Amino acid sequence: MEDVAENVLKELIDLGMLQVQQVQQETEVKVPASYVQLCILKLEKQDFVSKTANSPVRLRIRDDGRDIYPNVEGLLIQSLFIISERRDSSFGAPRGLSRAYMRNVCGMHFLLVLDLRGLIECLPDELGDLIHLRYLGLFNSNLDELPGTLGNLKRLQTLDIRMCRHLRKLPIEILHIQQLRHLLMSDSINDCEIRVPKGVGTLVSLHTLSGIYGGDDIAIELIALTQLRELGVKRVTDDHASELFAAIKKMENLTSLSLEAERNYFEDTSFSIFAELDAFSPPPLLQEFFLLGGLIEMPVWFASMENLTRLSLFYSYLSENPTSVLQLLPKLKHLQLWEAYKARHIGKEFCNAGGFPVLETLTIASEFLAEWTEIETGAFPRLRYLCFRRCRNLIFLPEGLQNISTLQDLCFFPWNPDLKRRLMGEENYKIKHVPNIRGFENR
Repeated sequence: MEDVAENVLKELIDLGMLQVQQVQQETEVKVPASYVQLCILKLEKQDFVSKTANSPVRLRIRDDGRDIYPNVEGLLIQSLFIISERRDSSFGAPRGLSRAYMRNVCGMHFLLVLDLRGLIECLPDELGDLIHLRYLGLFNSNLDELPGTLGNLKRLQTLDIRMCRHLRKLPIEILHIQQLRHLLMSDSINDCEIRVPKGVGTLVSLHTLSGIYGGDDIAIELIALTQLRELGVKRVTDDHASELFAAIKKMENLTSLSLEAERNYFEDTSFSIFAELDAFSPPPLLQEFFLLGGLIEMPVWFASMENLTRLSLFYSYLSENPTSVLQLLPKLKHLQLWEAYKARHIGKEFCNAGGFPVLETLTIASEFLAEWTEIETGAFPRLRYLCFRRCRNLIFLPEGLQNISTLQDLCFFPWNPDLKRRLMGEENYKIKHVPNIRGFENR
């Protein structure tokens, strides 16, 4: 199903009916304004709304706390999206949807999609009555537990509980959902991992499993999940690294992998050094790799990742230049170096002529970086998005930047005032060809 959907999206993009745009580090897809207007005109001309009054309905509610619930009697609602914006009247603090409100939602027995985005604080047992549900989204909720009746949702294929900061474990009943394909849990370094019950390895339909705790013998469970395509593991420590890496090595279908080392809570942004990483061998089809943790040196196997299209290195604090290896990867399109390299000065060695042959987006975040002196002619031949984050000390952009004719977006968050003055003045020739330049100054 996922492959079919991806091919359809690609076809619509190629036809110009969908548009891809870069928003910070994320790639978004939207309908161009011209097609939106065309769709509206056709709907009005054909009186589409009245003709489909008794057809399945997609309903979106922006809840602001007034307890105004739309009359849905007679409507066969199959997709419901609720965005909660409730505020406490006395302090202006956020407050969640009431249990009664949620019981009303759980009475829509024909729902296939339920997306409760926002301040959901509780889910009633009646959730288990939604037996047709395929998708349940609880992104960024205040839930601290899920009801055991979740196990009644035998047809559920996607459960999204990312950014649920108070949720620490899943109920054992989740093992009853044998059709579950995507289990999306914490994906932020500021969130704690979620413990999954023993036996999660029996969910053999899983394609996506993210935000799991790397301990508790999870490696034994993962051995059975060889069909996984996306995996995210938090708190990889010396105690279980070797068993975990051995299990991952057997996942021949894996295309996306995220590994996060143990957090060093004595410092705000530091992670422990990755253990046993030299012995790791990435699956051959891996396309996306997110590595959060300290590295003593670049592992030699990075050079063999020929299918890699997206790479993020967070808090690696390398002393050696990582791009000496990375610039040779033939399919790498998106690169994030977030406190990955401790250099104060970088030069043309950062990318040789012909280096990063298909790279489209580059994000550098570094408290150390002060100068980038030179870019060789012919380097970054397809770069269109360049962003500097947390580079407060960066005062010099490279000579040769003006030769990257493909560059469309240049961002500084924040923008050093001395660098801004120089680029708006005598060094404006370096950036005047860039259509979109954004940033804010140091505060």
